[in-house]
Amino acid sequence: MNRFVEALVAVWVCGALCAPCLRGADDTRHGVSAPGFHTLQVRVDDNLMSPAVITLDGDDKLHVSFDELADEHRYLRYSLVHCDAMWRADGLLDSEFVDGFNEVPITEYEYSKATLTHYVHYSLTLPNDEIRLKASGNYLLRVYDEADVDSVLVQVRFSVSEAAVAVQGSVSPKTDIDHMDAHQQLSIEVDTRNRDMADRFESVTLVVGQNGRYDNETVIAKPLSRSATVLRYEHLPRLIFEAGNEYRRFETVSLTYPGMGLDDIDHDHTQYHATVATDYPREEYRYDETQRGRYVVRGADLRNDDTEAEYVMTHFSLEMPRQYGVDIYLDGDMTCRRLDDTSKMHYDGATGRYEKSLLLKQGSYNYAYLVRRGSGSASPSVVEGNFYPTQNEYLVKVFYREPGGRYDRLMGATMIYPQWTD
Repeated sequence: MNRFVEALVAVWVCGALCAPCLRGADDTRHGVSAPGFHTLQVRVDDNLMSPAVITLDGDDKLHVSFDELADEHRYLRYSLVHCDAMWRADGLLDSEFVDGFNEVPITEYEYSKATLTHYVHYSLTLPNDEIRLKASGNYLLRVYDEADVDSVLVQVRFSVSEAAVAVQGSVSPKTDIDHMDAHQQLSIEVDTRNRDMADRFESVTLVVGQNGRYDNETVIAKPLSRSATVLRYEHLPRLIFEAGNEYRRFETVSLTYPGMGLDDIDHDHTQYHATVATDYPREEYRYDETQRGRYVVRGADLRNDDTEAEYVMTHFSLEMPRQYGVDIYLDGDMTCRRLDDTSKMHYDGATGRYEKSLLLKQGSYNYAYLVRRGSGSASPSVVEGNFYPTQNEYLVKVFYREPGGRYDRLMGATMIYPQWTD
């Protein structure tokens, strides 16, 4: 396919086809849903590796930013929706979880400077003077144009924790289904001694996710055992995860020479293009530094990465025989962890490769390939392989719905990492 046509198709598929995705009130997925919106980033303070969890009445801040490819800014607003442990809107009134008016204009924006692709960079911080959070739990932040309040342009998932329980855990390659092989198994303890939580055994829900993915989150309704104040979750099938492999990486920091993981970088007078080195299925584990699927926007010798970084049409290819009955996706924050047309690879019989083009801002990127049959959980095994030493991260969230309560309180959250050595 002609590269210019391919670029247009990529932008169209990533934008126009997905435009209706988030417009329904029942759709609570994280991501962008309108043509021209890109580079959605969510940070807690300045910590790249932190999950999108802040503390109720704490000092930490949630920072959200994104770009729209445009010459002029829009009048954008955002509002919040409170959700249960499964990211379903729970019907709470605004006044029950927000102190302030739950419809706030986005006033922080900047225009791109000296870039081939013109864009407007928007940002916001929570909590702020206009809106403060009164309840713990899961939240959706929805961004829309004030002239069309029913069309969600950007949707962000984040959580607010009471930090009221102590959560500890470990990750082991010695699992109930294999030994030092293809899986990792978690053991978790929740200490509730500092909280008055009636009916702990029946009313606590544990949600565990791996590497920021949403498709393989697991929900556990009851612990295996308990003492007076401690809930223990161990030897449970739902706490066994495929080990996967370390994320792949590349850099588009420079526009004059190909950076790490690139075969080529050039431009056609209207658009920069980067060709990522052709990937192949992995047959072994090899340790590498990892951001676990995250990315950092940055460019060589730029004063302000947010507004001076260029957009680059980035071309991925995976050489392997066609896989019938399954789909292959690019996983990482660059695709908002969504397994849909924004990340789906397409097989080209002429080249014998799965291919995908994404419009990405200059930076350092992590990515991996996932394979999914139907609409269930995806697996890294076919392309990435599963190797027990992989340095995964696991986010554990402890929800509690008190008897007669109307929402799931997030009592605590923590990250758990493998700690073993060879």
